[in-house]
Amino acid sequence: MTLSRVFSLGYSLFAICGRTLALISSFALAACGDNLSADPAYVTMARPQIMQLLSDTQTSGAVVYVESPNGNWSESFGSAQRGTSTPIPTDANFRVGSVTKTWTATVILQLVQEGKLSLSDTVGKYIPNVPNGNRITIEQLLGMRSGLFNYTRDLGFNQKIDAQRGKLWTTSELLDIAYSHQVDFDPGTLFGYSNTNTVLLGMLIEQLTGMSAADAIKARLFTPLGLTQTYLPPQTNTSIPAPFAHGYLWGTNAETANSPALSPALQAAAKNGTLQPTDVTDASASWGWTAGSGLSVARELAMFVKAMVGGNYLNTDLQARRLSTCTVIAPGDPDSPAYCLGIAKWGTYYGHNGQINGFNTFMVSAPNSKNTIVVWATSADSPNGTAPADAIGKLLIAALDNENIVDDLDEIKP
Repeated sequence: MTLSRVFSLGYSLFAICGRTLALISSFALAACGDNLSADPAYVTMARPQIMQLLSDTQTSGAVVYVESPNGNWSESFGSAQRGTSTPIPTDANFRVGSVTKTWTATVILQLVQEGKLSLSDTVGKYIPNVPNGNRITIEQLLGMRSGLFNYTRDLGFNQKIDAQRGKLWTTSELLDIAYSHQVDFDPGTLFGYSNTNTVLLGMLIEQLTGMSAADAIKARLFTPLGLTQTYLPPQTNTSIPAPFAHGYLWGTNAETANSPALSPALQAAAKNGTLQPTDVTDASASWGWTAGSGLSVARELAMFVKAMVGGNYLNTDLQARRLSTCTVIAPGDPDSPAYCLGIAKWGTYYGHNGQINGFNTFMVSAPNSKNTIVVWATSADSPNGTAPADAIGKLLIAALDNENIVDDLDEIKP
């Protein structure tokens, strides 16, 4: 469920949707899509790369949804369940993971806009017993600069979600785990991604609106857009409605609590097929709550990110502040994303990614190019730690930006 976090394909997946796709290595990955002819150039470029990436990362399936002035694209790859040739519907429901944070953050910023709180307010003004609560501001919670320990890094927590997959977690349990650890740093001094921040923001939404976080998010963000399949489920029932694909976990949560990559020995076992992933589709996602348990479908999530990045939810000044108040996550790495106020930035694209219970999501939109990308995959991470949807999303950004460059060059030709 972090900003960085798939099935040994030992069988052939027969081509579906009326066309046969090229074999990759010793097996075939089938793809189903809405656009089967006259594909835009970026699709022709990206499709074989996506199929190869899914093969390399041992990912069983993925869905790609793109809206672009160069042409739209909706397509699924692979299968909805390991060992079958059942295609994934492009409108399948899926877990969005930490993309949920953008929903929570947007509502918090609306409350700031309405004068119900200030970015400079401390969280301790509203919620008692937060470590450094009299120093941590709302802005620092939004920007991941609070220093609060991320409860999902706790080994005991990860061992418990491995052993009790159906456990329904409460917010007090999650915060108790976070508070049992020393803070990571003084507020405002560093960047530190923490789900604890967004759980506190969810509690703040409920306190200031008098509604459940789920109802407030729905009323403020989704109902105005007519979205009916995008929502925060109750912590008492986080199951995925049909249709859906199965999500898989390589290794265990405990083994990947602090690094998404498996040990070299387990990576080798995954590669030779002696290690198989666990189907975690039905595992409770209640531990994510407003930090990561959201559900959606690709087309609706694209509508949301366009509205969020396009400024539909906030006034001009607050939107500008949200998109410009950014911290590069890995200084010195030219490919590192930046983190703003409850939203991440990759180059000119804004959005978020997410990993939870066997699903990886990548959601971005670029206001200048009007490109919007939503990708989700049926594994949070590959054995070597690659997040497949993130990798596909970055691949699509490159393909779209390359096509834009070509189009621009064509326009200035004499």
